[in-house]
Amino acid sequence: MRLLEIEGLNSYYGDSHILFDVSMHVEAHEVVALLGRNGAGKTTTLRSLMGVVAPQSGSIRLEGKPIEGLPPFVIARRGMQLVPEERRIFGSLNVEENLELAMITAPDAWPIERIYETFPPLADRRRSRGTDLSGGEQQMLAIARALVRGPKIILLDEPFEGLAPIIVQNLMTVCESLAAQGQTIVIVEQNVVAAMAIARRAYIINNGHIVYDGSVADLRSAHDVLTRYLGV
Repeated sequence: MRLLEIEGLNSYYGDSHILFDVSMHVEAHEVVALLGRNGAGKTTTLRSLMGVVAPQSGSIRLEGKPIEGLPPFVIARRGMQLVPEERRIFGSLNVEENLELAMITAPDAWPIERIYETFPPLADRRRSRGTDLSGGEQQMLAIARALVRGPKIILLDEPFEGLAPIIVQNLMTVCESLAAQGQTIVIVEQNVVAAMAIARRAYIINNGHIVYDGSVADLRSAHDVLTRYLGV
C-alpha cells in the first residue's frame, strides 16, 4: 500500500524556486532515503511534506487523502512526524516532560516505557533537562518525541549530523529495529553509507529535481550516479 504519494511538487522560498515537479512515493512499512548534496532541496522536501513550507503546486497524499496546504499540526494528527535537523527539544523541560507534552494530542500514543525500551539512555536521564543532555541524547529525545505519538510515517532530517561514530551506530541500530517492527521512515542524511544501510529504496535530488529513483541495491552499483550527484 502506498502510504505517501507526492506528485509534481513545486515549492519556493520567497521568489526562489527550490523544488521542481518533485514526485515520490513511500510504501507502508518501508524505509526510503532522500539523498543529495547540500542545498539540493532535501530539507525543503521534508518541510513541504510537513506543511512547514506551503507548496505552490502539486499534490501530497497520506493514506490516499490530500494533505497539501494543511497546517503542520493537522498533518501531525494525520500521522506524519518530522524530526528536524535542529532537534527543537524543550531545553527547560526534562526528558519525560518533553515526551508527555508530545503525547497530549496523540490519538495512538506509545507508552513511555516503550520509548525507554527503544532508547535505554533516555530512561537513565528521564529527570534531566534538555539542555543537560549530550548531542546524541538530544537526538534520541527528538526521535523519541516523534515516535511517542505513534506516527504512521516519520521524517528524519539529518539525524546523524555532528554525532560521534558510536552514537551514529547506536541510532542506526534503533532505526533498523524500528524498520523491522514496520515503522515507515523517510531519512534525509549526508552520511550516504549510513542512510543506504538502513533504506531499501532511495531517491536522489539535485538542484530541486529528482534524478534517481530506485533500489539501494541498484544505487550501490551505479558508480557514475554516486559520483555525479553525491561525490561518493
